Amino acid sequence: MSGLVAALGLVAVVVAAVGTTAGGNGGGDPAAGPGRPVAVAPALAGRTLAGEPFDLAELRGHVVLVNVFASWCGPCQDELPLLVDAGRRWPARDVRMVGLAVRDSEVALRALLERTGARDLAVLADPAGSTAVDWGVRGVPETFLLDRHGRIVDRMIGPVTARWLDERLAPLLDP
Repeated sequence: MSGLVAALGLVAVVVAAVGTTAGGNGGGDPAAGPGRPVAVAPALAGRTLAGEPFDLAELRGHVVLVNVFASWCGPCQDELPLLVDAGRRWPARDVRMVGLAVRDSEVALRALLERTGARDLAVLADPAGSTAVDWGVRGVPETFLLDRHGRIVDRMIGPVTARWLDERLAPLLDP
């Protein structure tokens, strides 16, 4: 009987954890939250699809949104226009947006960025997915918010929503 109770307790913990981290319900990583830094963000550097050099470390002093996505991911395709709109709402002086494209072809990525109006998004390709693994990515889409000190302060597994951006990103932009 005590084994059954322990097993049911474990199932409840797993269900609760999954419920707080899944999808676009405003959840996120339960260890993260606005104003609660979790860890310094892993390295993210290379050339963007536009051929520009990029190094996340150079963005210290800015709030940064890192969106991990792929052209073959339906929710990612739906989410990109929302991120483009957020980029218009919060100019680059306030927030920097970066895409990390996982296991994708450059041709497919360029077509997606053009189709969704995200052609100005700084995107780094991660064809093998190794950078995503370094970031602890569980799937696509996944979004990380970094504070001005380069610390991950929030994370969304699944597509972000306008509400999530308003509740989680906007407060980081206040001086």
